Amino acid sequence: MSVLIFIDSADGHVKKSSFEALTYGAQLAKQLGTSAEGVLLGNVSDDIAALGKYGVSKIHHAANDTFNHVDAQLYTKVIAEAAAATNATVIVISNNLTGKAVAPRLSARMKAGLVSGAVGLPDTTNGFVVRKGVFSGKAFANISVNTATKILAISPNSFSTIAGEGTAEVVAFNPTVDTPKVKVTATNKVTGQVPLSEAELVVSGGRGLKGPENWGMVEELAGLLGAATACSRAVADAHWRPHHEHVGQTGGAIAPNLYVAIGISGAIQHLAGVNRSKVIVVINKDPEAPFFKAADYGIVGDAFEVVPKMIQEVKKLKGVA
Repeated sequence: MSVLIFIDSADGHVKKSSFEALTYGAQLAKQLGTSAEGVLLGNVSDDIAALGKYGVSKIHHAANDTFNHVDAQLYTKVIAEAAAATNATVIVISNNLTGKAVAPRLSARMKAGLVSGAVGLPDTTNGFVVRKGVFSGKAFANISVNTATKILAISPNSFSTIAGEGTAEVVAFNPTVDTPKVKVTATNKVTGQVPLSEAELVVSGGRGLKGPENWGMVEELAGLLGAATACSRAVADAHWRPHHEHVGQTGGAIAPNLYVAIGISGAIQHLAGVNRSKVIVVINKDPEAPFFKAADYGIVGDAFEVVPKMIQEVKKLKGVA
């Protein structure tokens, strides 16, 4: 019996969301009185054994170039094979883009109960009950999983990483590799920016900024804070900002530690994508803006006056001229 954690990677590096999955899986294994093992697909340049500091004892590494690009069908088959080899009763995966593509397929293949968007460790006092967010994060549901094998896709940034001591045993994993049905011919990625899905700090702007020419102060504040930049749907639709920065119900769903909304009214569709943020700061000159009801901190004022002052203060704190 074991808990198997899927370790997601990109561009040769383990993703931050995988550290959360490893911590979650290790604590779950301790709760169940079993071992925590990981499965890593593809080549990475990181120190794999060092992942043991998150509580995993063994990592099955399939160092095959075929796995360097995500193929949901292939990943599903290989993870199922790893689960069988480790006699895993619980599979933990991050509910990121890869997880959302793989977990449902894995559930169907293994006839395993799936909880997507889990936000806490299971309650095993009377069965196996997992809490997850529902209705775009407006409520929680407790899901009872009764299947022999269980799959938990945890919401990114909902479970803090805990790094301790120790190293993991890394063993070669040589699964049966089918010819991929999907061929990647080119990959176009934004470089030099913090990916929104991994960002702990996000500075976002809306129509209150009046035009793309005023986005410099958003980027400057984000740069000083080491934050990613985001925007509302209206901004992306107007082509002020690229669509990959759009957050909301029809865009990306994020859960940073800090979300700064500048000139965004806070329509319910936008809130659905950011309401899992730990702290929300809203800057808007309209005191009746709906976003203030969801904000932890609010500043009623003109963004063109408030944001430059914030930039000055951050520069003072950082000793930047």
